[in-house]
Parts: sequence; C-alpha cells; structure tokens
Amino acid sequence: MASYDLTIRGAGIFGLAIAWACLKRGARVQVIDPAGVAAGASGGIVGALAPHTPENWNPKKAFQLESLLMARALWPEVEALTGQASGYARTGRLQPIADDHARALAETRGENAKTLWQGEATWEIVEAAPWGPVSTTGQLIFDTLSAHINPRRATEALARAVALKGGSIARDGEEVGAVIWATGATGLAALNAATGQPVGTPIKGQAALFRLDRAGAPQLFVDGLHIMPHLDGTVAVGSTTERDFESATETDALLDDVVARARSAVPALADAEIIQRWAGLRPRARSRAPMLGPWPGRAGHFMANGGFKIGFGMAPKVGEVMADLVLESRDTIPEGFRVEDNLR
Repeated sequence: MASYDLTIRGAGIFGLAIAWACLKRGARVQVIDPAGVAAGASGGIVGALAPHTPENWNPKKAFQLESLLMARALWPEVEALTGQASGYARTGRLQPIADDHARALAETRGENAKTLWQGEATWEIVEAAPWGPVSTTGQLIFDTLSAHINPRRATEALARAVALKGGSIARDGEEVGAVIWATGATGLAALNAATGQPVGTPIKGQAALFRLDRAGAPQLFVDGLHIMPHLDGTVAVGSTTERDFESATETDALLDDVVARARSAVPALADAEIIQRWAGLRPRARSRAPMLGPWPGRAGHFMANGGFKIGFGMAPKVGEVMADLVLESRDTIPEGFRVEDNLR
C-alpha cells in the first residue's frame, strides 16, 4: 500500500485546491472521489469570481479578497504546468445603476474600495457600453476585482496539475494519514447526520450556456443574474437558488425564467442560441461561509465544505488554510468559518 501524509475525499475545487497547496509544501497526497473529477457543483458552467461589496468589512470579505488576489498566480501556474486552459480571466464586472440612491451608494462603495481593497482593484461609475446590461440611468458600476473561470475546465486542469506534482487521484482507495472531507452536498448530509443538527444544506442551481462570443468582455450582474462571457466564445447565465426540488440535475421552467430575464436585461443575448442547460447541487453551510476545520468527534478527520456560490473564488485561500492546519498544526481559520460555528 502506498504511503501518504493525507487523504482528501472529494475531487471538486475545494479538495483539489487543498491537494495542490499541500503538494507544494512537500506532502504526499491522495485524492479519492468515487464519482471522479468535477462530478458535483465544480462541474458547473457559470464560474463567477465576484467579490462582496466593499463595505461592512468582516473576516469573510477579507478572506475572499485575499483568495481572489491569489487566483492571479494560481491559475496561470496551473495552465503553464498542464498546458490546459482554466478559462481564468480578470476582466471585471458591470452592474446597472437604477437611480440616484444607487449612484450615491456606488460612490460610497468606490471610496471604501480604495482602502478595503488595498489598492489592488477599483469600484467606479462608468457610462453604459455596447456590451452591458440595460441601465435606466445610462450608468454602470464597474469593478476591476471580479474575474471568471470555466468551472469544469479549471477543475480538470487543477486535477492534472495535482497528478503532475506527484499526487494520486483515484475513484477508490484506503484512507491513509489525516483525512480531509471536501465532499460537497453529500458531505453536508453526512455531517448533519453525525451531529444531529442541520449544519448545512444543498441548494439547487440551474444555469444556461449561450453561443455568443464576447471573450475578454466584463461579466455582468443584473436582476440577480451572473452573465459570464467565457474565453471559449460562450456566455453562461445563472442561476436559480432552490431549496425545494424534485430532481437535483434536471432543468425546468425556473431556468426558462432565468433565460428570459437575461435576454431582456442584455440585448446581445436576445437571439443567441442556447447550447447547454445545467443543474446541480451546491453546498451551503448555515453560516454561509466555507466550513473549515476538524470534524467534531473524529480525531484525524477534517472538513472543507460549504463553498456554495463562491467556492471557486474562495478555493485558493481555503487550500492554504487547510494546509496550515493539517500539515503544520497552525490554525489560521477565520472567525465564522469553523465547523462548530454552524452548530447550535
């Protein structure tokens, strides 16, 4: 039997980001996932790496900022090693300004961003552009921190990088060393059962992929929708947020509504062909922050779950924090991110 320092359960973005961080520190790592790489939410199609608003600063927003900045080095490094595209691009984000109140709020947030974003990005007001949402005021918010990624391609590229770095990725195997559970929606169900408490829940999301080439253009956020121009000549739109559903993977009339709203908000999508409809479950912790740390009552077992809609944006920092904890016994988990923070 091969010798490993740790076993990671789950070959989604959290599990692979942790594997990558640990391998770079010299650890021997195996990743096990019976369903294979990117089988769950990490196989989605939207890929928004979008920050929270620069106001009411807290540990979650600070963690996300650092992680989004780390992505600038992570994904080019993965692409250079593997020769596989991740779809990563930091092209910013546009949002419509509806009225004078929204404009005043945008101006305040712009001032906050100068300090809170540490000079690494801006939040500013710009005039409406040909690629952009309909704006009743003719003005938009543009932030330069937002980026996007192709979720499945990025996860597959990272899996390849893990393998080239010496990690093992398999569908089955015996747990050796410390065990990190990064198993998404199924892992939340197991943790709920083990603790007897609803520490997290799966949330269904539906999204659509259009054939429309706007590569290099900013992403849009309008009417609650993320509209993502990927580098491969497609535009993804999502998503729904469903607590109650009959099928986790089937699309339905709720996605039809998303498509209709997107076509109405962005004229360029009006006649674009839909080439894929996607649905899947995303894991959300009760605290709405990633859930990191020791698994309560299970010595040598750890948890990294609850990425929900921001998993890809949080993954670079999650990998480093879990490597700190498991390999070096250094607890750098922020306030509100611990498993126990989700227990009553």
